[in-house]
Amino acid sequence: MLFWLTEFSDGGDVFNLFRYITFRAGGAFFTALIFGFLFGRPLINLLRRRQSNGQPIRDDGPESHFAKAGTPTMGGVLILGAVCLSTLMWARLDNAYVWITLLVTMAFGAIGFVDDYAKVSAGNTKGVSGKIRLALGFTIAAVAAVSAMLLHPETLSGYLAVPVFKDVLLNLGWFFVPFVMIVIVGSANAVNLTDGLDGLAIMPVMIAAGTLGVIAYAVGRVDFTSYLDVHYVPGTGELLIFAAGLIGGGLGFLWYNAPPAAVFMGDTGSLALGGALGTIAVITKHELVWAVIGGLFVIEALSVIIQVLYFKRTGKRVFLMAPIHHHFEKKGWAEPQVVIRFWIISLILALIGLATLKIR
Repeated sequence: MLFWLTEFSDGGDVFNLFRYITFRAGGAFFTALIFGFLFGRPLINLLRRRQSNGQPIRDDGPESHFAKAGTPTMGGVLILGAVCLSTLMWARLDNAYVWITLLVTMAFGAIGFVDDYAKVSAGNTKGVSGKIRLALGFTIAAVAAVSAMLLHPETLSGYLAVPVFKDVLLNLGWFFVPFVMIVIVGSANAVNLTDGLDGLAIMPVMIAAGTLGVIAYAVGRVDFTSYLDVHYVPGTGELLIFAAGLIGGGLGFLWYNAPPAAVFMGDTGSLALGGALGTIAVITKHELVWAVIGGLFVIEALSVIIQVLYFKRTGKRVFLMAPIHHHFEKKGWAEPQVVIRFWIISLILALIGLATLKIR
């Protein structure tokens, strides 16, 4: 929205700053951060009034979690509000990639909101049927996939870029659509599974957003892509603004989600944020790199898949409890110990993923 101020610029005044993506990304970050600080406490108070018993706690979960009973959920609304406001204020609204990412985020947030509402209303952890959630998620992802294919340059549309090997592109054709559906829905649900401890999911989400934001900025500049030997996708630089808003909103949320959490993000936040990250990876042609950057989320999801499949086959468990962060809790790790160590793992994986920009 504020980009229109450049129309008043003669090239040497303050209005010229709004031409720069980096300046507007900084503005988006601080806008989202201030939004989180201003509306965090009022939102928590509202949620406490509306949710008499807070988020339902699993009966088979770690005993330490029973002390969290009564903590309100749906705190993801705070993050989504911050991201939406900051993006609409600071991004170029004539950029289709911004709208795809924003709409996917809000659509997955809506699915999560309905799921959270169903859980709180019924006072149990069932929520909306998993089949319905997946069906809606795949539909949203399919629309995003087709939109991305239509907007990508002809030389990249329907292709899968292989990291490290600069000239390797796999032509998936229309199979690119189901591939993207798996990437986006898988990302949404992987982040959702990771959101099980105070502060556990939001910091890796912010780390991943920052990394993908840098990648989006780099692949959207022809000079950077020429130097780095990566594929040029014009227009993706504006996604840095979305990523900056996500980081600012995430920090504002973490202020209230830090142990002991005053609010949980719930599926409202986790599904939306996971969907957003997967979408950015698809738009920037870094789907495979996303598996490295978001490696922590992949591990969490795989731990659940392995646990379920192995138990159905043998009647035994691989982990003491899945997702894997609960396994370490069961082994005696304190919650802050699990959270901080997982943050460290997330940062290491993000740096490895970022390094693929230069390793060719």
